[in-house]
Amino acid sequence: MNSAVVKVQNVHKDFGQLKALNDVSLSLSQGQLLGLLGHNGAGKTTLIKLILGLSTPDGGQVEVLGQNPATNRDQLSLGYLPEHVSLYGNLTGFELLNYFAKLRGVKPARVFSVLEQLQLQEAQHRLVKTYSKGMRQRLALGQAILANPKVLILDEPTVGLDPEAAQMLYGQVLTLKQQGCAVIVCTHELTLVDNHLDQAMVMAKGHCIKQGRMEELRNLPELKTRIELGGAALLAQKDPELGQYFDLHQNQFSVAAEQKSWLVERLTEKHQRFDLNVLPPSLVEIYHSCQRHTSEIAS
Repeated sequence: MNSAVVKVQNVHKDFGQLKALNDVSLSLSQGQLLGLLGHNGAGKTTLIKLILGLSTPDGGQVEVLGQNPATNRDQLSLGYLPEHVSLYGNLTGFELLNYFAKLRGVKPARVFSVLEQLQLQEAQHRLVKTYSKGMRQRLALGQAILANPKVLILDEPTVGLDPEAAQMLYGQVLTLKQQGCAVIVCTHELTLVDNHLDQAMVMAKGHCIKQGRMEELRNLPELKTRIELGGAALLAQKDPELGQYFDLHQNQFSVAAEQKSWLVERLTEKHQRFDLNVLPPSLVEIYHSCQRHTSEIAS
């Protein structure tokens, strides 16, 4: 596995009596996409500011590309798309990106490349104020990736976008991931990122409630794996041992992760059923399961 490009170790951050972060750690490698999840006030924004070098921890250590982001921010290959983006509406799309390119010492050829990558080349000479919300968000992503960052942080990138525009934006993010960029996305729109994440971190009250690779999180013992197949209700009646795992309301079998192999084996070997549709726990289910533990955390 590649060495970590973002490393947060046992970080604490206080604002007076408020413990914004309490012993939080994460590790992200090149080409990985991590979802940072939690209610408002969970500590996500504070953690993002530490990674960006806009704030310093009161305890613990933050490293980005092997350096302290607070003291080496200008030298780091970091891109950032904030939740609320203000763009110069009276500039064209090209003029706006070219302005940021000059600030960062990026050649004009890269501006054309980014516009093409984000499918904005046909609108590059239109004023930004005439762009749709989705186009403006893609343009904002363009300024974040102009300098080919090795680490990209996205804060609620699809808020206010229609489903098609949101999927298009995540398509661009996945392309960057495939090119080796490490991406952290902070979002409440869990269904949009469910199939894209390599890792997830669920936060609450400044604590990391649960963190891990998606395959690990989907196998948490408290979560259920569901199995669909034709005639499931009739099969459950014929086989009482299967029947105890049948969910009448959902018309599917539902078992804990450690029982999944047994159930699949019984359905295929004993009943010769191969039309199975195995549905692992969704990110929404993982999130809600983690949030049930937040009452145990002292505020």
